[in-house]
Amino acid sequence: MRSGRTAVLGGSGFIGRYVVKRLAARGDVIAVGCRNAEQAKFLKPLGDVGQIVPLNIAIGNEELLPAFLAGNDTLVNCAGILQEKGSQTFDLVHHSGPARLARFAREAGIERFVHFSAIGADSRSSSAYARTKAAGEQAVRDAFPTVTILRPSVVFGSEDQFFNRFAAIAVMKCLEDSASAGRLYELGGPKIYTFRELLDLLLSEIRRKRRFLDVPFGLAAAQARLMSILPNPPLTPDQVELLKRDNVVSSGAMTLASLGIAPTVAEVILPAYLDRFRRGGWYER
Repeated sequence: MRSGRTAVLGGSGFIGRYVVKRLAARGDVIAVGCRNAEQAKFLKPLGDVGQIVPLNIAIGNEELLPAFLAGNDTLVNCAGILQEKGSQTFDLVHHSGPARLARFAREAGIERFVHFSAIGADSRSSSAYARTKAAGEQAVRDAFPTVTILRPSVVFGSEDQFFNRFAAIAVMKCLEDSASAGRLYELGGPKIYTFRELLDLLLSEIRRKRRFLDVPFGLAAAQARLMSILPNPPLTPDQVELLKRDNVVSSGAMTLASLGIAPTVAEVILPAYLDRFRRGGWYER
């Protein structure tokens, strides 16, 4: 696919920064929409002078979005939140915002649109996060029928060096392959883990021992309600609802393999960045 002009909303986030890097490598001029363009200046060295331009554009900014999209060939929406804070609500960021974005993209003549959702998006879910993700998928499809929707699973790794890179590769494959238009892909690794297995992997890699205590969902919900008053709560009531459902690729879904991408198991990736958490840190022998 020829290089061109691409708008990336949420381009300073974990996944977005890798999307921007790969778009820059193929020669695109990239407008990066983010809530704080000053903090997103770290993106600029990923390309040539003037190739990457961070802009203060939030998904709820209905006045600036049309100008942000004007003149671009493609659009990638990476905007998403894990918890609500102030004006950043699940409905705005995952549903009503993407709905307007898709409509503006169609009106601006955008040729290709890739939208990030999440595995577990479900209009019947008890989680507001999952419900709004599902509503957003339907809304962008209604406004932009050829949109390609990507549903990543749990994202982890060093900043995150693991799944973000695969997600970025998936974006590039979708932009370059017209057959992906109008399709939905669920992006997961080659192996399914329980939450306890992931914690065991973590402790094994950092060479520490801890005892686990099973917490019933009722008690976890009560704890989450108390934690939610903190500035950056480690657990929210909505996240407790998400934990009640497995976050795995659906049977029969189009996957990374459908795009010709082979992900790596976690056991191979974890040693690349967790050794700094061992006693003695990086230099432990």
